[in-house]
Amino acid sequence: MNSPSPGYSITLRVEVAATAGSTTDLASAVAETGAPVTALDIVESSHEKIVVDVTCNTVDDGHAQRIAEVLESRPDTHVRKVSDRTFLLHLGGKLSVEPKVPLKNRDDLSRAYTPGVARVCLAIAANPEDARRLTIKRNTVAVVTDGTAVLGLGDIGPAAALPVMEGKAALFKQFAGVDAWPVCLDTTDTEEIISIVKAMAPVYGGINLEDIAAPRCFEIERRLRAELDIPVFHDDQHGTAIVVLAALINSLRVVGKKITDVKIVISGVGAAGHAIIQLLQAQGAAHIVGCSRTGAIHRGGTYTDEHRQWIAENTNPDGVSGSLHDALVGADVFIGVSGPNILGAEHVATMADRSIVLALANPDPEIPPTEAAKHAAVVATGRSDFPNQINNVLAFPGLFRGLLDAAAHKITTPMLVAAAEAIADCVSPDELNPSYIVPSVFDSRVAPAVAAAVAGTAGN
Repeated sequence: MNSPSPGYSITLRVEVAATAGSTTDLASAVAETGAPVTALDIVESSHEKIVVDVTCNTVDDGHAQRIAEVLESRPDTHVRKVSDRTFLLHLGGKLSVEPKVPLKNRDDLSRAYTPGVARVCLAIAANPEDARRLTIKRNTVAVVTDGTAVLGLGDIGPAAALPVMEGKAALFKQFAGVDAWPVCLDTTDTEEIISIVKAMAPVYGGINLEDIAAPRCFEIERRLRAELDIPVFHDDQHGTAIVVLAALINSLRVVGKKITDVKIVISGVGAAGHAIIQLLQAQGAAHIVGCSRTGAIHRGGTYTDEHRQWIAENTNPDGVSGSLHDALVGADVFIGVSGPNILGAEHVATMADRSIVLALANPDPEIPPTEAAKHAAVVATGRSDFPNQINNVLAFPGLFRGLLDAAAHKITTPMLVAAAEAIADCVSPDELNPSYIVPSVFDSRVAPAVAAAVAGTAGN
């Protein structure tokens, strides 16, 4: 059974008798269902009755319903309402647009709009590069999706993808002061997506591609990078790769190994796996084995997918074949960007001493971290309820902050490596240990450090 989560937090408005122990009994009844109580507030009171808002974390919608039924069955207890706090947070959306300049009188209007704005328009017409200096382009990113590969939900369409893209935009603003905007496209045609993004590019200083299914995401990113003069970044590929490299840098420091020497097995050779392989190689990794559902990818195999063919030709120098479990024997590092529960503790036991397991499938990792920790020296997941959360929010806000500050026209591999090293270095030698290999996503040092590293590399 999954654990209660803030993602399923509810508030129950409950009417109970005004007795000395009524609120304590109420909290105990909720806790006995397995839901941790996080707040208890009296909102109405009389001599006979009190109304209490009980806030708790639940496992899922069914758990929330059971809590309400348990309370309703108690004597002198009535559940007036159950509010899902996640849905309340999204009510009306999570973003708004506010002017940065005052518009209080005719003078303000004359400068911000007509007639004064015409002078700025003509300046940009004469020198288009001035758009980066005189418009929102200098600080604006488009978060572009077609809704075909959303989180762990798959192809749910552009409208259903919008809450995720709003959240992404909120993270851009919160962590790096970047004004990002969701662009959810009602098309899955590769050429049409490329055409639309190119047509709207004048407004933006960067493009963040998000949750677009492979293999189309590869072609869309490749073409847009070639045909636009602003940075194009596919977060599912390169954001994941940056944070994985950062985690691996510090994990190797913990176990005292070098990236040039270790054998790395990667489960999952889609968008994220492909990008991770390329970035690890840029950092010096020489012994990588990529594994798909059918096993290790090697030169002797036949692959119709050009990206898997590239992996076959550029990795696995020893020609390892067989299943993922076979490939894992003697490996120093396991990186999972695939699916849940494909490894057990017995498989980690076959790895090298002081092994590293980064099991990043969400919401359920390739192996439960408690099982991996029986044999691995360092364990990380993509979840927030275990140590060492590998989360892309460590990378993309600071990365785009640096790109925008440098007025960069493209993203390079040295920029991605610099971002990963900056994240890793936010954990000082005194802080580094097996349970703390990456900084918290709320560490205020991270985004500025990544921005500075990326901007510095852009100037090279």
